[in-house]
Amino acid sequence: MGAEADDGTTGGRPTAAPTIYDVAREAGVSPSTVSRALSRPGRVSFETAERIRHVAAELGYHTKAITRTMPEQTTKLLALVVADIANPVYLGMIRGAERTAKELDYTMLLVETQENERFESALLDRMIPVVDGIILGASRLADVDIRRLAKQIPLVVLNRQVGQVTSVSSDNLRAVKRAVEHLGELGHTTVTYLAGPENSWSDGVRWRGLREAGLELDLRVRRVGPYIPSIKGGAQAAQEWMEHRTSAVLAYNDLMAIGFMRQLALNGVDVPRDVSVIGFDNISEASLIRPRLTTMAAPQVTLGATAVNHLLRQRRQPVEQGDPVLLPVRLMVRESTGPAAPDGSTGSAVRR
Repeated sequence: MGAEADDGTTGGRPTAAPTIYDVAREAGVSPSTVSRALSRPGRVSFETAERIRHVAAELGYHTKAITRTMPEQTTKLLALVVADIANPVYLGMIRGAERTAKELDYTMLLVETQENERFESALLDRMIPVVDGIILGASRLADVDIRRLAKQIPLVVLNRQVGQVTSVSSDNLRAVKRAVEHLGELGHTTVTYLAGPENSWSDGVRWRGLREAGLELDLRVRRVGPYIPSIKGGAQAAQEWMEHRTSAVLAYNDLMAIGFMRQLALNGVDVPRDVSVIGFDNISEASLIRPRLTTMAAPQVTLGATAVNHLLRQRRQPVEQGDPVLLPVRLMVRESTGPAAPDGSTGSAVRR
């Protein structure tokens, strides 16, 4: 009759062992909360911890050996989370982080979120019980969610600044202002910004820097987008730019700048004669295309290495968060920028 046997079988078949996700679902909490309640109960409220323990007991859930029971225990695993592993901007960051982790006797796990906030959140919940620390290379999570994670596990945010969380980033404001100064020196008076992801911290800071530089140097600036930070996104931006042309363009990243230039070439627009273009990140492809791309060179390897050092410093001795770590960015002048047309014929631009 399908009676349940004492040996954990039903009808002669082994029953599936309950998982942390089963407990989370029954208790109405996240898997990370279950992990904290069972391994570090002081991190959750008494009522929540009691409810989770009750549900776990009813389901017959037992924590696996990998779940740490003492804060000082370690798995020697770190996680680096990136949005798109195909984006070459992450190569230097990954290399710097992995080398530094290896030197310090840690193994680095690489995780891709595919620019998906919900997927990222689920992955992070699964990793918390497994790794000793997490580096968010390009998170799409809200600040409040990142702060919540930082209370559960050592955490460093790359290329973004979040209050009360250790952050390491390029000096985006100074970088954009240097790019605009270069354009101003070449006689340009109008600049279009090709925007990246709408919820990207770097995108917001770069647009802010462009607006401030425009006011300081008396340049007119406009914004198009947001676009996917890819060659395809840059090609789409080119179509919109051609409807309201400016003498210069600053792209969210090099991939967008390359896609923008390729699309312009297909439409008979010459770079830099008809428009000067500046990218951001100095990926290897920037010096391979023709004309070679002028870009802002961010120290990606150093960013990754610095993030690992700060992450492990948190593990050794938790400290109160101070000012964000800002690393300098260099302007790499190549062939995609040139003097503005003497007659100033650049189409329309609007100050925003």
